[in-house]
Amino acid sequence: MPAQEKRARKGAALRRFARALALALIATTSFGAASLAAPAPASLPPPPHDFSTYQPSGVATHIMAGEAPTIDGDPADPVWAKARVIDEFYQVDPNAGQAATQRTVARFLYDDDTLYVSIYAYDTEPDKIVATVRARDGNVDVDDGVRIFIDPELTRRDSYYFEMNALGSRVDALIQNNSVYLVKWNAIWQGRSKRQADGFSVEMAIPFRDLSFNPAQSNWGLDIQRRVRRTGERIRWSTIRAGAYYADMSRAGTLTGISGINQGLGLDVQLYAKSQFAREWGPPSDKDSLKFVTSGNAYYKITPALTGTLTVNPDFSDSPLDIRQVNTTRFVLFQPETRDFFLQDAAAFEFGGRGFVRTDNIGRDNGRPFFSRNIGLANARPVSITAGGKISGQAGGVSIGALSVLTDGTGTTRNRQALSVARVTAPIGAESKMGMIFTNGDPSGISKNTVAGTDFQLRDSNFLPGKVVQADLYYQRSFSDTKGDDDAFGTALYFPNEPLYADFYFKQLGRNYFPALGFANRTDVRDYDGRVLYRKRNFGGLRFAEASTTWNVVTDLSNRVESRENIVEAGVITPFTDEFHARAINDFENVPAAFKLASTVPVPVGRYEWTNVGATFSSSDGRPYAVTLDVICCSFYNGHYLNVDFQVDFRPFPLVQFIPHYTYTSIDLPGGSVAIHLYSSDLVFNFTPDMQLFTQVQFDNISQKFAFSARYRWEYEPGNELFASIGQAALIPGTTFKPRASQAVIRIGHTFRY
Repeated sequence: MPAQEKRARKGAALRRFARALALALIATTSFGAASLAAPAPASLPPPPHDFSTYQPSGVATHIMAGEAPTIDGDPADPVWAKARVIDEFYQVDPNAGQAATQRTVARFLYDDDTLYVSIYAYDTEPDKIVATVRARDGNVDVDDGVRIFIDPELTRRDSYYFEMNALGSRVDALIQNNSVYLVKWNAIWQGRSKRQADGFSVEMAIPFRDLSFNPAQSNWGLDIQRRVRRTGERIRWSTIRAGAYYADMSRAGTLTGISGINQGLGLDVQLYAKSQFAREWGPPSDKDSLKFVTSGNAYYKITPALTGTLTVNPDFSDSPLDIRQVNTTRFVLFQPETRDFFLQDAAAFEFGGRGFVRTDNIGRDNGRPFFSRNIGLANARPVSITAGGKISGQAGGVSIGALSVLTDGTGTTRNRQALSVARVTAPIGAESKMGMIFTNGDPSGISKNTVAGTDFQLRDSNFLPGKVVQADLYYQRSFSDTKGDDDAFGTALYFPNEPLYADFYFKQLGRNYFPALGFANRTDVRDYDGRVLYRKRNFGGLRFAEASTTWNVVTDLSNRVESRENIVEAGVITPFTDEFHARAINDFENVPAAFKLASTVPVPVGRYEWTNVGATFSSSDGRPYAVTLDVICCSFYNGHYLNVDFQVDFRPFPLVQFIPHYTYTSIDLPGGSVAIHLYSSDLVFNFTPDMQLFTQVQFDNISQKFAFSARYRWEYEPGNELFASIGQAALIPGTTFKPRASQAVIRIGHTFRY
């Protein structure tokens, strides 16, 4: 080869090497510098997309364990320069499909044991970032924040959810079938945030042992979202659709390149030691008790996607107070579950789809085959749980949820009894599923009871271009040695789109349908429910203007109307997300037997029809305060009625959150009158994202019951905590305070991971 040609090739090679070295140096240094002070770099306009089919992809970069970044919220660690950048984000509110007004940069790294996430939220007005909540699992929707959804099984239905705000508040949850959101699920993970000169940044470290996954699956479902609270802007990486449900993973993007990960032995052991003092106030005399109790949970990954759980003497002293309710209906009210042990895997037992999703119509809870609150409660009295076991997750593509607990004897029977539920579902196509449920046992100990059911949940995320449709169908049969056997079945159709939204469902419950481990407060009925809403975006300077009609009709099995409610409503939402709604409500009730409203005012047998008007104002929670006022007036069972519901969420600074809530109901009927006052107040001190003091006070003048709870929790290391609480129950007839029960608890917990 001639010397001149050699020199030319050598010079070209040197120039290529110099360019590569320069680019590497820029990649290594510019990110760290930008994360500290530099303005967001300009980016080229993104290419046009068809958002009805758009599904972006990103890459996770493998690193060695010794290279892991320090989780301090500041992505200045040089290792982040190895990660591939994700920075193409779009609005879903207020202008779906337009480029986001603020730049967001996400990066993903992983080693054999942990997924590392960095998100830099640039902001052109960093002094206006809303950051008021510092609690673990707090309501960070009121703040600027970033969140990720990861779907390791690539189900396009189920996912894990991790969210942080600029103060380092952490939220984790499970998403089931793109609809059920379970915030009580907790993983043992790290996350930190940092305010920057040009925005804020977060870092997360999520251990793979907290996730269920298929080691052979290298592609994971992924979505990344951001909220700019002062403008109400919602930003997404995928599923760019007006009105898209925030947890919809059906058209999520894909995170590729994940392989060679493991969960270790997959065993977590949580041990708790608790000291508890309790006093039951007389008459005839006070009773004091002091006891020391140990308890524990063990979680074992049978496979990477299937977890077995064992609990002994589960402790529920950290549960919040039940929601205070005064019954102004003739049916038993639904009281949601609050205990973490049952909420942790609640998604595994979800059944029937939309027919049991709580909306404005609380009647949808009627007919649940399984309701975990019945476990540990018999004839309205607490019953101790001795031990329990669960299996949840997936095996061979089939989702499994199985639970069995052993409870102490009740006042009806001295014998311990086992209460059990099993639920399995299998995918049908890309987004739908079919399943079965089985329950056995009666918490009261009075009867032998079993329920068996099957359901089909259909979902098509591209039924029409860019439109989603869901349809559900279920059937159940209960078997009881005291009430006999009977059926319940239902169907639902859901069209969650814009500008037209529609939701319809039907269910029938037989006269003797009796799910002892479920919830049914009204049987021998057919229930028709629905809503149609039309929403216009960016109308007359408003973010939304909408109009809707809602109806609920309940008949007996001979199709005679027993109850009916029709609502016509109109509402507007301002650019800053303040809301105002006005509605007209027409009701009908055929009362077959006399009853008392709030245990006070008699309602005779008869047919009643009345019409009310109502209005609701909700100020944007993007301010340090949020106010909600709801008023309904003026008729009820041929009498007079007024209901005023008022709540304030006040967050003057990150340390304190104060939420007073007052409901006033005045009922004046020919047979009598009553004024109902219901007070509750939450006062929260968030010392750090991992240390919180949560206090609750409740009272209503009908039961005259007063309740106070103060709970302190400090998670000094991920998975390890110190917990202390005091509680007081009393009666307040008039101005007299009569204590009934007092309790003080100190508990320490430690998690061993193998």
